[in-house]
Amino acid sequence: MKTEPIQFKAIIKQSGTLNAAFIEFPFSTEELFNKKGQVKIKALFDGRAEYRGSLAKMKSEYHILGLTQDIRKQLGKTFGDEVSVSLIEDKEERTVEIADDIAFIFNENPEAKTLFDKMSYTHKKEYMRWIEEARKPETRENRKSKMIIMIMSGKKGI
Repeated sequence: MKTEPIQFKAIIKQSGTLNAAFIEFPFSTEELFNKKGQVKIKALFDGRAEYRGSLAKMKSEYHILGLTQDIRKQLGKTFGDEVSVSLIEDKEERTVEIADDIAFIFNENPEAKTLFDKMSYTHKKEYMRWIEEARKPETRENRKSKMIIMIMSGKKGI
């Protein structure tokens, strides 16, 4: 298993016609990480933009790594541009911070909290980001209530 960072250069590619970007991982995840499927990673792009994500096999020859709009903005890069990548396998447990007011609503709805706890890190993060991004207090309150309803109805993410 690889412990030194894996470094390579890649071209930022566009996913279809979406404003979604990815790079191809040009190595075998089986050889480097002893994994065929998803591999959680920590990446550093162009030596300055940090990212936690996953290498995923998406009906493609190579594993791919998504590049968020935020990362592209930090780098000042877009589709077709080259990016330097340094990555390592991420073995740290991924946890989502839950603000006190959200913890309070979960305390009042323990069944929703149990369902939330069973969700993937990504889905938990989506819910928390959705609530945290509310600009007005009333919007935040509405979103907390909607989150409980959505979780109870089986919706795994935003």
